[in-house]
Amino acid sequence: MSPLPAIPPSVATSNVSLTTLLIAVTVLAASIVVLWLILRRRPQPKAAATSAHRSAAPPRAQSAAVTLDALAELGSSMVDSGYPVSMVRTAVQDVATANGFASATVVVFPTALFVSLDNDGATLTRAVSAGGRSYLLHQVDVIDRIMKVGRARSGSADWVSRQIAKVRELAPPFSAFHRVAAYALTTGAIAVLLGSSWLGVLVAAVLGIGVGTLLLLGERLPSSYDALVIVSAALGSSLIILLVARATDDSAILPSLIAPLVVLLPGGLLTTAVIELATGHIMSGSARAAAGAMRLLLLAVGIVSAGALIGVPRIELEVSGEVLGPIAPWIAIAVFGVGISVYQCARPASIPWILLVLYVAYGAQVIGDVLFGGVLSALIGAIAMTPVAVLVARHRTGPPAIVSFLPAFWLLVPGGLGLVGVTEALGGGDASGTLITTVGTMIAIALGVLIGLAASSTLRDRRLPSLFAFLDPVPDAGTTTDPVTISEKPQV
Repeated sequence: MSPLPAIPPSVATSNVSLTTLLIAVTVLAASIVVLWLILRRRPQPKAAATSAHRSAAPPRAQSAAVTLDALAELGSSMVDSGYPVSMVRTAVQDVATANGFASATVVVFPTALFVSLDNDGATLTRAVSAGGRSYLLHQVDVIDRIMKVGRARSGSADWVSRQIAKVRELAPPFSAFHRVAAYALTTGAIAVLLGSSWLGVLVAAVLGIGVGTLLLLGERLPSSYDALVIVSAALGSSLIILLVARATDDSAILPSLIAPLVVLLPGGLLTTAVIELATGHIMSGSARAAAGAMRLLLLAVGIVSAGALIGVPRIELEVSGEVLGPIAPWIAIAVFGVGISVYQCARPASIPWILLVLYVAYGAQVIGDVLFGGVLSALIGAIAMTPVAVLVARHRTGPPAIVSFLPAFWLLVPGGLGLVGVTEALGGGDASGTLITTVGTMIAIALGVLIGLAASSTLRDRRLPSLFAFLDPVPDAGTTTDPVTISEKPQV
């Protein structure tokens, strides 16, 4: 029997330069210091005393019908916001308990929600559809705060329903022009992170204008047109990239193929699917995984069709930030963070916090790449960013953890690798290695988030969150500290 070959440690085979590693360590340390200084200076209001987690079930202050409507509205809004079904079920159950219905039954799927209450021997059930809309980050921010108030304040069911109705009428904080321009910045930054040349960065930014405009127009179309929008975006951007690559003979432009499609890549969707599968929600996790695979398939069809028309050979993407120098990726992180925050309409006050989470995630991923290799680097990045996102959510102006999670998902998940793997498979190439790497990375990020959430469970804030001025005052519970009001004009 022949001996197994020796396998060197990842440090010995890493392609990360010493300069990049030192920058990563410095950025990570600086981010932690900044976070500590900011949180250390924040005021410490009294903790809430009537949390549904720590007190007996209160008497039923409102009717079962009102509570049932509030639970259904809140649960469907959380599903539309992208929460895993386990978090949705727990939150809805806690709101039911806070309103005197501790025996409520909640069943959550990615496309439907079922809630049942026992009302003096009679069972009332409400079933609503979910997953039919997609909320922007500023709306997710408000929904998260409404959910936290509903969990902590008894008799708030009617208040929750009225606030959810207001969320659906909120207009984006940025205009369509700003969102398209921000998407162009996002695509250019992703091209830098993928290792494209300056020409590729420029072409990616120009394509970002076109794809961003197409996506905004697609938001006004029925969901039945989603597949057409995805294929059109992939086909159009791929045709231009491949034509420029052939005309200039610049192979370093090819990584920009993925950059204009960054928002369409199902990185967050597939990661959520893995989290749900790992926590035992087989049906929900399988449905999300199938939806993510279909999204990759549609994108791959557009790229394969462009390749057949132009006649460009198979494309291989190598994620590298060294082509434009060791400083360029760190500048690109800031551009990406601002661009994706504006495009996804995060509140302006949330952008610095999102940048902080992005730098922690990317810095930890670079260090993890040196120590553990490519796949496990995503695990290290996810573990590092999760407690930071939880801590950020405790600050008065900080966004909820899910809002700062989403941009970090788009940064950590190498969805482009999965897309190229599917493209190669459709084109007859061997995509097994790329697909295995993608699946391994998804699992690593999901495990990193689970580990990070477990490690930061004691850091979660049990107090009532800060609310916005356009929301109604919280019902008086007598003993609970009222939430701070954030002055922000309603955009309705």
